[in-house]
Amino acid sequence: MLERTLSIIKPDAVAAGHVGDILTRIERAGFKILAVRMRHLRLNEAESFYGVHRGQPFFEKLCRMMTSGPCLTLVLEREDAIATLRGLMGTTDPTTAAAGTIRKDFATSTVANAIHGSDAPETARFEIGFFFPAIGLA
Repeated sequence: MLERTLSIIKPDAVAAGHVGDILTRIERAGFKILAVRMRHLRLNEAESFYGVHRGQPFFEKLCRMMTSGPCLTLVLEREDAIATLRGLMGTTDPTTAAAGTIRKDFATSTVANAIHGSDAPETARFEIGFFFPAIGLA
């Protein structure tokens, strides 16, 4: 079944010039890009988007990083989109991410980890609606 997910190429990867490489990997993995927008998040947007992590020790650092420069938000579609993107991304910690994953190749820390992807269908619904309210889920 076709599934949609949200992905964000984070400010660290944008600043390092990795957008093209990451988009190429996403497309080669069979994703259709349904929507894309470059944006610079305001602090209140980052805090709202990552609200589920409020109270965690990394929350403030994550929000600061996400507002440090432009990021690229995307709505992606393919069969098993969420699990496929999560595998392509690699683990949050780039030092433990599998070889050939986006985070292993482009991330510099657990916070500056190059890419975000929805972790469940409910999360994808919230995240897509947050950044692209006019787009529904398949």
